[in-house]
Amino acid sequence: MEITELLSPERTQCAAPGLSKKRVLELISELAAEQCPDLPKHELFESLLAREKMGSTGIGNGIALPHGRLGRITRPIGVLIKCDEPIPFDAIDSKPVDLLFALFVPEEAHQQHLATLAEVARKLSQKEICRAMRKANDNHTLYEVISQ
Repeated sequence: MEITELLSPERTQCAAPGLSKKRVLELISELAAEQCPDLPKHELFESLLAREKMGSTGIGNGIALPHGRLGRITRPIGVLIKCDEPIPFDAIDSKPVDLLFALFVPEEAHQQHLATLAEVARKLSQKEICRAMRKANDNHTLYEVISQ
């Protein structure tokens, strides 16, 4: 699945400094709820928190892939956040996180969920893409970098 099928410019944001792990997950939920009005932000937030309780989705190198399953959706929804300042996220390498690509996936689509996560992780494993994302100063540029 292409990144542009998951993500929209409206769900891509360069975030202000001073975020915590909880606050960035709330921000992700707010952005997704704004674009999908039939999904309550508290439900989105709870799905992310439930997954984080199982273990951090921080995959290392300043990157996290928070994700949650929802019964109300039929296709994956992505949200991209670039933090101005890295935040503690309990990542596997113990480093703070500044790039977060969140996914909300249909509850029953287990194989699609894994394939989508793998595709996003592959894209974010490219150092030149991450470097360009970290240099982005606005939402549009951030979206353009990830969607290339």
